[in-house]
Amino acid sequence: MTARTSGVLPAGLAEAIRGTAEDIAAVLRTAAGPEGVPRRRSDAGGGSRSEAGGGSPGEGRAAGETAPEGAGPGGAGHGGGLPVPRSTWTVGEAAAHLAQANALMAELAAGHERPYGDGTPGSLAEANERALAGFAERAPGPLAEMITAQVVAFLDAVEERDPDEPLATPLGGMNPAVLGSYLLTHMLGHGYDLARALRRPHMVDAHRVELSMPFMIQVMPRVTDPDAVAGLTAAFAVRLRGGSGFGVTITDGLVRVAPEPPARPDCRILTEPVTFLLLALGRIDPWPAIARGRALGWGRKPWLAPRFPTLFRAP
Repeated sequence: MTARTSGVLPAGLAEAIRGTAEDIAAVLRTAAGPEGVPRRRSDAGGGSRSEAGGGSPGEGRAAGETAPEGAGPGGAGHGGGLPVPRSTWTVGEAAAHLAQANALMAELAAGHERPYGDGTPGSLAEANERALAGFAERAPGPLAEMITAQVVAFLDAVEERDPDEPLATPLGGMNPAVLGSYLLTHMLGHGYDLARALRRPHMVDAHRVELSMPFMIQVMPRVTDPDAVAGLTAAFAVRLRGGSGFGVTITDGLVRVAPEPPARPDCRILTEPVTFLLLALGRIDPWPAIARGRALGWGRKPWLAPRFPTLFRAP
C-alpha cells in the first residue's frame, strides 16, 4: 500500500506523524495572542490544513474571523475549558488525553507492555477517564509541548525496532509500521476535535488518511459493534477517491477485512478520503456526507452504504 524507506516506517509516515503533532500544537498555541487577546487567523500562522478543494467537513472559520473569546494557551480560562464538539471533554481534557496517549505510544514503540483496557471501546474509554483523573495539566500551551515531545520520543524509539517485531498495544499486536499508523490516526481524530473546538482549520488531509489505512484495516474487526452486525451477511467493497480500497465481508455477524475488495460485493462505496476517516471515527454522520456527494453507494444493495459506518464503534 505504501512504499518503505530504509527506515522502519513506510515512506512519508514519520513526516506525517511529526507534521500532525506540530499542527495540533499550533492549534493549541495560536488560539489567542498574548494576554489572551484573540488573534485573527491571518496572524496566527500554525500550518494547519483543511481538506484539499475547500469546504471540508468541520472546516474552521472564514479568513479574518477571530478566535473564540478567551481561547488561548492558558488554562481553563484561556481555551482549556471550551467544549469539544460531539464529546464530553473540554479542550484541556482532549489535549491532556493526546499528551498521555502519545507518551503511551512512545513506550509501546520502545517495546514496553503497558496494560490499557481490554481492547474494547468501552474499556478504552474507562482507561482514558482513569488516566485523565490522575493527570492535572489542562493548559493548552504546556500540553502542546508535551504532544510534540512525545512524538519525537516515539519516532526515536520506533526506529530501533525490527520492522517485523510484534508490539503489544491496547488494540492487539501490531508491527511498528501499523503502530505508527495507529498513532497518526489517533492524533488526526483528536486534532480534528481540537481544531473544531477552537474554530481553527483542521489538519486532516487525503495523504494522511491514506497513511492511516494500515491501522484502520487491521483494527476494524476488533471495533465491530456486535449489536449492529448481529445476523447481518453482506460484502462491501470500499474505495477512497484517488486512493486505496479494501473489502469487508460479514457472515452472520462475523467480520473479515481484506486489503482487496470481494469479487461480488453487495454494496460498493466510494468516499472522499477525509470524509471516510471522519465517518470511521464518528466525527460526522453518514447522511449529510451522502447528501453532499462525499460518499456514494451502489450495487445490488446500495441501501447498506449509510449503514456501513454504524457497524463499527471508534475506540
